[in-house]
Amino acid sequence: MNGAGTQRWRARLAALRRPGPPPRPSRWMWTADAVLALVLAVCTAGGVRGPDKAVVVPPFSIVEPPPVGPPPPDDMAPATGVLFLAVLTAAPLIARRRFPLAAFWAVLVLGLLFHARSGMHDPVVYPFLSCAVAAYSAAVHSPHRLPTLASLLFGAVLLAVFHEDYLPITPGFVPFLVLLGVGLAANAIHTWQQRVHDLQDQQAAATRLAVELERARIARELHDVVTHNVSVMVIQAGAARKVMEAAPDRAREALLAVEAGGRTAMAELRHVMGLLTMDDGNGTDPDLAPQPGLAQLTALTDRVRATGVPVELTVTGAPAALAPGADLAAYRVVQEALTNVVRHAGGARVRIVVEHAGDAVRVEVTDTGGTASAPAGPGGGRGLTGLRERLAVYGGTLETGTRPTGGFRVRATIPAEAS
Repeated sequence: MNGAGTQRWRARLAALRRPGPPPRPSRWMWTADAVLALVLAVCTAGGVRGPDKAVVVPPFSIVEPPPVGPPPPDDMAPATGVLFLAVLTAAPLIARRRFPLAAFWAVLVLGLLFHARSGMHDPVVYPFLSCAVAAYSAAVHSPHRLPTLASLLFGAVLLAVFHEDYLPITPGFVPFLVLLGVGLAANAIHTWQQRVHDLQDQQAAATRLAVELERARIARELHDVVTHNVSVMVIQAGAARKVMEAAPDRAREALLAVEAGGRTAMAELRHVMGLLTMDDGNGTDPDLAPQPGLAQLTALTDRVRATGVPVELTVTGAPAALAPGADLAAYRVVQEALTNVVRHAGGARVRIVVEHAGDAVRVEVTDTGGTASAPAGPGGGRGLTGLRERLAVYGGTLETGTRPTGGFRVRATIPAEAS
């Protein structure tokens, strides 16, 4: 139980150290904060009547009307600079949601400067209210939790040291001050708890999305590996069955091709499944074969050519630098196109062109058309859709369609890495 409690406290401290998302106030919030700042600025300026003539209006107190008489002389009127400073004490509240910590420090410093320059012995309540609103905004909206906590503690100590000069503490103001502090603290705690819950929900949603994306990626890998190799093995096994009695040597070659295709499929499946069961402490498994890429196209075309499908491979240009994932995606494009030819275009001739153009790699697979060699499975067409999504991750494109002269064309463009 103690261990679980310690972990919870550590998690909370870690959450305090991590900055949260920056606040994004709406237009209505900006307007409301501007109105609040304007009201407090006007009230602060209106409470200035010259040295030693400040009007303090604390809550829960009865204010007697001022005596009727001639206006005060000019030397008793407040200075323009003091009035301007009084307005500035509330002006930072306009940005109290967007920059809460900076607004708190600005209000605190301007409030202390205003009381020092005004020359009044009695404190004015409105700068203190501006400081209280700024402190609440920093506690609730600031994404920097530890700096905010330290700033609020420092501000409280600073106001406590100079409370006789800057805090309007009167008997009628004490209940309001206590209720204000309790309410702001409770609201801030509730807001922080809600923020922690929201962050946990966002993390859980991101984890679910990552799991779904990884599941879809693995499904595409298994589809590409199994569909291609099993289709080739089925064609080879059927050919061996047909010529087993008339031409045993050809049947033997077909069965050897089936065996080679099975070994290739097992190697690629071991690689995919090995990624799922890899132990982070031991590193990568040295027995796992590397992911295939464009460099393995010759071996791929040889296996397909062994099934009786005429395949022509042409590579032009200097090999461009591709990310491992993009290189694998280009290989899968050719593999999927050849699989579709083996299954759905028996007797067709295939031409593969790989063009390294410096800034991109273009892969085009065309066939002359033929007859279906195997029935379409329940996932027909899903391979090309998965390839299109896979290429989009690396900024590539995939175009598919029939040719005017018959047959089918698959064309992919993959951007190369910047050197």
